[in-house]
Amino acid sequence: MTLSAVATRYARALADVTTAGSAALNPADAVTQLRSFETTLNSSHELQNALNTPAVPASRKRAVVGKVADRLHLTPIARNFLYVLIDHRRINLLGAILNAFELIVDERLGFARAEVSSPTELSEAQRGAINSQLESLTGKRIRMRFAVDPALIGGVVARIGSTVYDGSVRGQLQTLGRRLSTER
Repeated sequence: MTLSAVATRYARALADVTTAGSAALNPADAVTQLRSFETTLNSSHELQNALNTPAVPASRKRAVVGKVADRLHLTPIARNFLYVLIDHRRINLLGAILNAFELIVDERLGFARAEVSSPTELSEAQRGAINSQLESLTGKRIRMRFAVDPALIGGVVARIGSTVYDGSVRGQLQTLGRRLSTER
């Protein structure tokens, strides 16, 4: 089984727990809490070594995770999820699991993710207009992430899954160039 399949399996399990009707932890809070743990983990090479080294017993790793969880005020669900990762030697997949978890939760809630690039920072009005346009194109609610790409001359490029909506000047010029070259 590939690592992405393993990460997806853990992400689905976490999504099942956090999206259950009586869940004590909603998905957004789960992401926030587990991302704070991930940040702490990534900022300390000693902590990474302690949690990833097979020579350290799982009970000691759990104790360390428990102390970090106390400092970060993690809920029991988040803490127990980290314990499961420790017990199954999957703590190194936390980032991949969280990325997969966010995608799974968005899918279950009817959202599509869009990566939007523009040559400059967009205003709120522009972001709203792009959001409305993408929602009408896809028929889904959209969660957008924005990036500035100075290589774009103007316009925007939006990627939703494997579909690219290229409204950039560069893309339009390339399309025009292809049309002109085929008309000869």
